[in-house]
Formats: sequence, structure tokens, C-alpha cells
Amino acid sequence: MDISTTCVHGCKKKYDTTGAVSVPIFASSTFAHPGVGQSTGFDYSRTQNPTKEHLEQTVTALEGGEDTIAFSSGMAAVSTLMELFSPGDHIIASYDLYGGTFRIFTHISEKNGIKFSYAVNTEEILKKITPATKAVFIETPTNPMMNVIDIAAVSQITKKENLLLIVDNTFLTPIFQKPLALGADIALHSGTKYLGGHNDTLAGMLTVNTVDLSKKLRYISKTTGSSLSPFDSFLIIRGIKTLAIRMERHNKTAQAAAKWLTGQSKIKKVFYIGLQDHPDYEISCRQASGFGGMISFYVDNEQTAVSILENVKIIKYAESLGGTESLITYPVLQTHADLPKDEREARGINGCLLRLSIGLEALDDIISDLEQAIGGK
Repeated sequence: MDISTTCVHGCKKKYDTTGAVSVPIFASSTFAHPGVGQSTGFDYSRTQNPTKEHLEQTVTALEGGEDTIAFSSGMAAVSTLMELFSPGDHIIASYDLYGGTFRIFTHISEKNGIKFSYAVNTEEILKKITPATKAVFIETPTNPMMNVIDIAAVSQITKKENLLLIVDNTFLTPIFQKPLALGADIALHSGTKYLGGHNDTLAGMLTVNTVDLSKKLRYISKTTGSSLSPFDSFLIIRGIKTLAIRMERHNKTAQAAAKWLTGQSKIKKVFYIGLQDHPDYEISCRQASGFGGMISFYVDNEQTAVSILENVKIIKYAESLGGTESLITYPVLQTHADLPKDEREARGINGCLLRLSIGLEALDDIISDLEQAIGGK
């Protein structure tokens, strides 16, 4: 079955006999037992709920995994992941990384005794493996600098060293990239972004490739209470129905917008993995079928950056990404504000960097808005 059809129809399991086209919201915290020692498969919604189960099975089908666990946010998913590890364990992570993930690593996980190293490419990952290393955690493309990491190459290393490979697939989604098929053990999503796609709910997903990982993560989720609610599950299911067509539109518009940005005198550098001069363009073409809707770029000075943020009209100056509305973000003050200044700047995140999430508006309207906000040629 084509992935776009799976997006529309979801998993095959049915939950009622009314013929409802949309999956019902099972707004029940608890479920009655047919008898002593018997269960309908649902006991308490913190453990499982029919609406949430439908979402999880749909994402599992899209990612090609064994199971998916849905969480109340992307960071709840990352927090649960960290509970797989013990004090003294070591994790290698992408050098360029979403600020919220970096924050949980440095302020929560390190406090709990987990150690981290950061690597920019496959060669550095190999060099930083120690006897205590238990996992490699990568974003690809990375946030916000749009670096691409070769998932299959990293997978060869992690399999040889018996390490978990965790890939944040938020930016490209299974429409364009399937980390598990490339050798990853866990695919992570902030479902708030492209999966939901409408900037109206929070969610997180972990898709795993083994029953053992499923059991461990479901136990942690049940115990810590980080499950996604039935209503929010419904919203993500609704969003996924249009995921394939939305991603194609994001991709097409972003490619054109990125090319336009490269021709503007006040734009000094554009980071978009669909541009042929991107250093990781060949890797992108090899491991993904599209380039997505995320663009970052440097402007000539901080005054220009502030002027763009304060003068866009159709595009909204706001955090988040992946929704129907185009959003522009100032990483130095928003997504990566908690990184120490020297670490931000070492990663290229400064007052001249802007991140743009291309929405579903007409290309001409997006470009016109950027043109008037940038000012001049």
C-alpha cells in the first residue's frame, strides 16, 4: 500500500460498529473488565486507549517499525528514552542539536549520571566510542544548521559496537526518510510538528524495531505517566491524513524559497538540504526522497534579523515548525537560548541566524512577505 494511502486510512483495526469514518475519541480514563482476570485489551488510559492505539499503529506502519509509543510531547518522548540508561552510561549525540534536547541532556540527564559527547560526523562518532557508550543519538537534518548525517554509515558502526541508534526524524518524517530501514533502532518525532501539522497540539512519538524495546519503553511510559491523551491522539491522527500531500507542498515551496533567498544581497548564506551546493546534498539524495520545508539563513547583521522578525506579516514570528502556517524563528533567543553563548556561537548560532519553516501559503505570497520584510535588494 502506498504511504499516502496509509496516511489517510491509518491502521486496519476498527474500534466500533457504527461505520464512523473518523476514529472515535475514547474519552474514558478506565475500562470495565468482562470478568475476573479478563480484559478487553484496555484497562486504564495511562497504559493504553483505543484512540491512542490507532495513532501508534498508524505511525508504526508509516515508519516500518515493530511498535510506536505516543507521548504528551516530543520532550516527553526524549525524557522516556533517557530512562533506558543508567548512571555512568555514555551517549554520543549530534553536535548540532535542538536546544530543548540539549537542555534535557545537560540539565537533567547529566545530573542523573549519564555522560554525553558530541560529534559532527560519522568519523567523530567512531572516535568517541568508549566502553561505557550505550547509544548514538542523531538529528538529520540537524536543527537549526541543517547538517545531514549518513544514517546507514552510522548504523554500521552502532551494530558492530552493539549500540542503540536513535534518529530524530521530525524534519523529514517517514514520507521522505525512514531511519529504521536505514538501520536505526528508534525513530523519534516531535509529533507537534509535521505529523500534527496544524500548530494546535503537542505530541511525541518513539517508533522501535524490536519487541524488547517496545516492552521497556511502554513500561516506562506507563510508570511515569507521559502518555498522549485521547483527544490529542485524535488531532494527530487527523493531521497525518494530509501528511503526504502537505510534505510534498512544503518541499516544493521550500526549494523555490531557498533559491530565491540565495539571490538576496542581505542574505549571506542559506542552509537548505535541497540546494545542490549544500555539502550534504549527495547524502540527502541517497537516504531521503525529499528535502522538507526547513530553511535556515544568515543575514548581514543583527539589525536586519530583527527587522525581518518584526516586519513579516503572513509569516509568523513564533517558535515551532512543520505547520500549515509559515513560521520564522530566532534560535539565539528562542530554541537555543539555554545553550551557553560560547557553545551557541561555536555551533554557528548567532544573532544573524534565522530559521524558517515553510508553510502551505502560496509561494509568491511567502516571497513577497520576505521581500518587504528584508527591505532592499
